Amino acid sequence: MGDAWRSVVFNRNSSILNRKSIEVSAALLFRDGRLLITQRLSNSHLGGLWEFPGGKREPGETSEQCLVREIREELGVEISVGGLFSEISHTYPEKFVRLKFFSCKLLSGEPQPLGCAAFKWVGQSELDGYAFPAADAQLIQKLKSPQLTWA
Repeated sequence: MGDAWRSVVFNRNSSILNRKSIEVSAALLFRDGRLLITQRLSNSHLGGLWEFPGGKREPGETSEQCLVREIREELGVEISVGGLFSEISHTYPEKFVRLKFFSCKLLSGEPQPLGCAAFKWVGQSELDGYAFPAADAQLIQKLKSPQLTWA
């Protein structure tokens, strides 16, 4: 059923709504104590907000395969996908999103904004200076934890 499977959701009046569900893989790429973030294209859903690079899983792809493909398309670099760092589900008015954030390593190339408006390497204390989608709020709190060392 892929990324277009439907979930059944009940609203406050107990009526059933079909809401599009999307599975997303995103990379946490660290370099010299900084994390790579990308800015969404202005004509996309949540355009102009910052996010962690990645995208929608296609039918037949694993989350890891999706991430390698998306990072190649979006930034023109090759990565290796490590362990799952965090998994978050979030409901927007028009869709339900399941996000998987993986620790990744840059293998080759330098990022270029091929499928995003811009990218930046940011420090832990700088995260609050960027507007992220609501779905990323839990992850950002985890990333800001003083117990987490950015390598």
